[in-house]
This record gives sequence, structure tokens and C-alpha cells, in this order.
Amino acid sequence: MNRSGNFKNPFGRPWMTETGAAAAAGGPGSLGLKGVVAGGITGGIEICITFPTEYVKTQLQLDEKGGTKKYSGIVDCVKKTVKGHGVLGLYRGLSVLLYGSIPKSAVRFGVFEQAKLYMVKEDGTLSTSGKLLCGLTAGVAEAIFAVTPMETVKVKFINDMRMEKPRFKGFFHGVRTIVREEGVGGVYKGVTATVMKQGSNQAIRFFVMESLRDWYKGGDRNKPVPKYIVALFGGVAGAASVFGNTPIDVVKTRMQGLEAAKYKNTWDCFFKTWKAEGPLAFYKGTVPRLSRVVFDVAITFTIYDSIMDVFNYVWK
Repeated sequence: MNRSGNFKNPFGRPWMTETGAAAAAGGPGSLGLKGVVAGGITGGIEICITFPTEYVKTQLQLDEKGGTKKYSGIVDCVKKTVKGHGVLGLYRGLSVLLYGSIPKSAVRFGVFEQAKLYMVKEDGTLSTSGKLLCGLTAGVAEAIFAVTPMETVKVKFINDMRMEKPRFKGFFHGVRTIVREEGVGGVYKGVTATVMKQGSNQAIRFFVMESLRDWYKGGDRNKPVPKYIVALFGGVAGAASVFGNTPIDVVKTRMQGLEAAKYKNTWDCFFKTWKAEGPLAFYKGTVPRLSRVVFDVAITFTIYDSIMDVFNYVWK
């Protein structure tokens, strides 16, 4: 412990971080654990609010040109889904994301907080490369341990709904069917594209978020950031990530769909999509994804910060 009362890491730097100075009282492991728990709670709340936009985005990305094309746009997709399956049809596959979003968010924030402890400078800030590296580390970790299997099952569920006679009766039945027919590797389709997507996603989001926080604080590390400002910054960070990696998201979605077998690998999917549909195909679903992600990231950071405030008060 140094004179100011802050714990130091093995490199002589303080354990103090942006998301909760009070966490230092519990040592380095305390903040990492708080990040995991707070992240898990945040993930569960967030996905229940934003799932319909995720559903529409995925449907449009799976909608290829030609005779199999079903939707003319966002509104058409919503209308046909509600007409054929009711309002709850927009929530088909929610259970899959709910089961996966809790560990995904827990891994993301827990790893980011832990990485940040080792990258933080003496003044409590992160360098430009530090922000990008911490975000990248968090994204890669969540891609491997939570996102790839969860996203693969989710896409197959939504894709299954497009068939005249859907096969999956529920989450566990669907997972058993996928594993029986394709093996464990069946839920790890598109892992390369997912790592690329999540890594770039979180690198961009955390970089923008941390940079905007630093700008707002203006050198005063103890200056609080109002929650509405956190939401605004989160929205900007979300928008930046959408424009930065939607092409990767499209490839990932197709690699995880029921027709993924026609692609040899991630790069083959990229080249075949480019050849058959042109470069604009890589920005399919951008509008619904943008509306979802901006709102999603805004509420995620707001909820996370609010939960961490409570934790820092009651969890010493």
C-alpha cells in the first residue's frame, strides 16, 4: 500500500481504476470479481430490453438475394414476423441469448477490469494503446468463452424459424440436435470471424468510452460522470463500433447459419458473398444493428456503472 492508501500491483502502479475507486479497499481481486458479477447482471437486463432489434438484424443478414429472399426491409420483416408468429415471434431465440448474455457480459467486464489493473498509468489513466489493448483482450475472451457458442445457437434458431417446418422445439432440444448432427464443433462455427468481431467491437467501444470519460473529467480523476452523460458516451461508442465492424458481423452471421456448410471457412464466405452480392452485402442490417447497438451500449454502460456504484458502497 502506498502513502495515499491505494494498493499497488506488481509493477508498482496503483490498483485504482475509473469504475470504482472504492474497490481498491478490497485489493485487485475485489474489482475483478465485482466486474464479473456486475457485468453478468448487466447482460441479463440489457438483452431483455434490446432483443427484438437483434432478431430483425439477424433475419435481414440471413436474407440472401434471389428466390429465397423474404423481406424488403426492416418494417416488412417486423410485419411478416408478427403476422406469422405474433408479437412474441420477435423474441424467438431470446432464451439462447439470455443464457449466453450473462456469462458474456461477465467475462467482458471482468477481463477488462482485470486487464486495466495492469495497464493503468500512475495518474490512473490508460494510454491510447492501453485502452485498445484492454478492450481487445476483453473482446477476444468473451468471443472464445461465451459469444461463439451462444451466437451460433442463436443464429441457427432464428434461421430454423425461416423454414416451413421448424425443427427446434426449444433451447435444449435445439442444442442437442445441433451437437448430435454436427458435433461440439457445431456450436463453434465462425469462431475466427467472431473473435475478429468481438475483439474489434470491444477495442473500439472501450477506447471511445474511456477517451470520452477522460475528456469529460479534464484531468480530475475524482470528477463524477453523470449517468445521462455515461449513456450518451456509450451511444457514441456503440455507433463507432457498428461502422467499424459490420462487415465482420455479416460474415460471422452467415458462417453460423444453417447454410454455413457451403462455405469452406471465413475467408471463403467473404469472397463468395462479395462475388454474388457485391460489397454492399457486407452492410446488410446496418440500420437495425445501429439502432440496437447505440441503445444497447448506452444502457449497458449506464447499468454497469450504476451497479458498480452500489457495489462500491456495500461491497468493501
